[in-house]
Amino acid sequence: MVRERLAGAARAALGGGRRLERVERVAGGSRKGVYRLVMDDAATVIAYLWDRAENHWPEAEGDGDLTDPLSPALGPDLFEAAHTRLEALGVRVPAIRLLDRDGTHSAHGTHGPGGLAIVEDLPGESLEQLLARDPGAAAPVMARLGRALEAMRGHRAPAYGKVAVVDGGGASRGTSCEGIVLDRALRDLAEAAARDPRIAAARDRLMERLLSLAEAVRPRAEHAVVHGELGPDHVRVDADGNPVVIDIEGLMYFDVEWEHVFLRIRLHDAYRSLEADGLDEDRLALYTLAQRLSLTAGPLRLLDGDFPDRAAMAGIAEHNLRKALDLVHA
Repeated sequence: MVRERLAGAARAALGGGRRLERVERVAGGSRKGVYRLVMDDAATVIAYLWDRAENHWPEAEGDGDLTDPLSPALGPDLFEAAHTRLEALGVRVPAIRLLDRDGTHSAHGTHGPGGLAIVEDLPGESLEQLLARDPGAAAPVMARLGRALEAMRGHRAPAYGKVAVVDGGGASRGTSCEGIVLDRALRDLAEAAARDPRIAAARDRLMERLLSLAEAVRPRAEHAVVHGELGPDHVRVDADGNPVVIDIEGLMYFDVEWEHVFLRIRLHDAYRSLEADGLDEDRLALYTLAQRLSLTAGPLRLLDGDFPDRAAMAGIAEHNLRKALDLVHA
């Protein structure tokens, strides 16, 4: 079925009378299908398929609310807006070969709801794999990633929200980034407490800590470009050693501290080469606890559904649950 849905789009993207020879699922996608399309002349591209059947997350209230900067980012419109913004900033992203919102290029007139993108294939390593294999070889890639982050941080917007919303003249919910984060963290806390007795036992302390940290944050009028989930698995390394940012649909204008907390959590000691001066310590403290709760509640919620790699997701939840509790037990 997937092959039939993608064959026409692959031919339209690559042209030249090519025929789709095989479809390979690429590991990692939880909200969209990611496939490598191999043509009969060995040319390859990557297909992103936004389809309900490819989304392993159980539906939750507010999932489709684009005015919430932290709501799930799905579909070709958000992808294209993010791609346009990052390219304008000189940040390397996979080249778009075809963008199909309505199924025009599929084999039988439709590839299903949600949309499809065909993009450049980057068959080498992820930054995560390179860091594990050869940290020395990863150093120049990290330096280039640092310059990309500087370019993103240097582009300021007077409003926060998803890039597609703000660049399209829309407005986001709430009154501040820290307010949005606090609301999300309180929801994550409630969800995690309902699923794990250790969080339930510490719920009052965690709530008090969140409210105290949020109260210390001072207002801010400008916001930077933020990927939102920029872990080393969301950076590919091209043949020239350049970092290529992927899974970009969630790109937003937001507090840069949100990005750096996530980078610090995911990169551990390797984060040192990406450290930035002038970050707000109060925001870093709030966002650290908020992301630990998000990385607990989110995986636990995902395990309510049919996500295949259950052991890995349970491990993420357990690690971050312990880290969240450490922040109130210290």
